[in-house]
Amino acid sequence: MTAATKKKTVLVAMSGGVDSSVAAGLLLRQGYSVEGVTLVFRPAGENDDTRWCGDIDSIKNAQAVCQTLDIPHHIINCFDAFEENVLRPSWETYRTGKTPSPCIVCNAKIKFQVILEHAKKLGATRLATGHYAVITHGDQPTLTRGEYTPKDQTYFLFALNKEQLNFTLFPLGGLTKPRVREMAREMGFINSERKESQDACFTTADGNFQEALRLRFHGKKEPGAIVDPHGNRLGQHDGLHNYTIGQRKGLNIALGKRAFVSRIDPVKNEVTLTTDEADLLSKTVTATGVRWTGEVVPDFPLRCAAQIRYRSKPSDGVATLLDNGRLQMVFDEPQKAVAPGQALVLYNGRQVLGGGWIEQGQPE
Repeated sequence: MTAATKKKTVLVAMSGGVDSSVAAGLLLRQGYSVEGVTLVFRPAGENDDTRWCGDIDSIKNAQAVCQTLDIPHHIINCFDAFEENVLRPSWETYRTGKTPSPCIVCNAKIKFQVILEHAKKLGATRLATGHYAVITHGDQPTLTRGEYTPKDQTYFLFALNKEQLNFTLFPLGGLTKPRVREMAREMGFINSERKESQDACFTTADGNFQEALRLRFHGKKEPGAIVDPHGNRLGQHDGLHNYTIGQRKGLNIALGKRAFVSRIDPVKNEVTLTTDEADLLSKTVTATGVRWTGEVVPDFPLRCAAQIRYRSKPSDGVATLLDNGRLQMVFDEPQKAVAPGQALVLYNGRQVLGGGWIEQGQPE
């Protein structure tokens, strides 16, 4: 612990969960001046039938942890920015037959940016979160996977800009989840046994994100045809927003064997189902809106690995930057259920290179 460290103030994003709580406790132990902040996304007077990220219990947990650590706690209402930058674009993406990644957008445009701006107003020199990832600061900051693979969250962080990376600390990057929970007990936190939250940021009472968005933005139900790969009508859907590529639950179509959504056509307002999983495979994936970590553009063509969704494993292939600025990844092995609207994130080993938003997947 040095005198220089003691003078530095870190604003910790505290969700009320174990990870962010331990992040705050660790920084305090390291001699930083620590303050907690919780973002509130729910507008005042909102219908109780709608569930939001950062509920009352989360705020109370964060406040209790801050009291245990004897540090200040701030609450920031960011509903307007959340609705405009995350919820509305997510609805437009679903409405046009694609599948959004709201957490990636929320990290880059809301969580890290809002807290960064608030930290500067308070005179803080850093913000910190409970993500399991590692940042190396500098003229060309790098982002790498944390030591604990099951909790790797770099996929959701690829869109952070250079300033955000250089301003951020990830105290849990070298820890495992079991060790973090053990530390929460050692620190006497009220939330040390709190279960992992798997909820979306904004849902109906029964957990439906897409329908909550439709209701929020007064979207009309637009029925259309459900067809087989040959165009034969199988049934009717109530809106493209209810479907994503690879989906097999909630189809309400009996075909005698497992069926999957293989295509969503916004022009025809049509959903295609297949019983052949080979129809879901794509070897080539293109993406737009490309961002490079630390503003470092790799040399192309580039042999690397890429991830097409949070739960998928990185797969090897060759990436190419096309003339129009789009990114193309040709995988060694075809990928299953590539969903337009999701992120394609490139890795060199454990290091995040950058990524973009998937336009389409093709068999070859």
